[in-house]
Amino acid sequence: MPQNVLILQGHPDAGAGHLCHALADSYAQGAQEAGHDVRRIDIGTLDFPLLRSQKQWEAGALPPALQPAQEDIRWASHVVIVFPLWLGDMPALVKGFLEQVLRPGFAFRYKEGGTAWPEKGLRGRTARVIVTMGMPPLVYRWMFRAHSVKSLERNILGFVGIAPVHETLVGGLGGLGEEGARKLLARVRRLGARAE
Repeated sequence: MPQNVLILQGHPDAGAGHLCHALADSYAQGAQEAGHDVRRIDIGTLDFPLLRSQKQWEAGALPPALQPAQEDIRWASHVVIVFPLWLGDMPALVKGFLEQVLRPGFAFRYKEGGTAWPEKGLRGRTARVIVTMGMPPLVYRWMFRAHSVKSLERNILGFVGIAPVHETLVGGLGGLGEEGARKLLARVRRLGARAE
């Protein structure tokens, strides 16, 4: 069944040539070839301010540059987030983007009576998180417990109702080589074809 696939390419450097761009391209190509509708947002090309207070987050206006992003998230049935691991976490620009677009009233709603758990506003969507890193993925999983990816899955995507969330961790980039890159891009293209 065709899906509405939104790809959030999160490498902060808007210049082409990064592996994250190639991974997003491969996923999009596989999805389009399989008949899925695809939209893409390259976060590094967007100009928006960071939030600096709870008041801004709850009651401030969404920056005009990010209004189409909210519309794309509303449209999507499957969201793909691609980013490099920087200092053990997603780049600040990706986190800033998510803080801006996943606001109360859109991504979740406070319930009347002030109960602790808000209503999840983005239920019915699935996600795939693709993260590139220098270290081997096994080291990231076992030594660092994949803490930042788990936080994204549980505390951000899960909080707003996006589930299930699958992950693809791409490590050891220094030794990937041409053949390794080809196989990786082919694997991501197959994921795109299945919209998973």
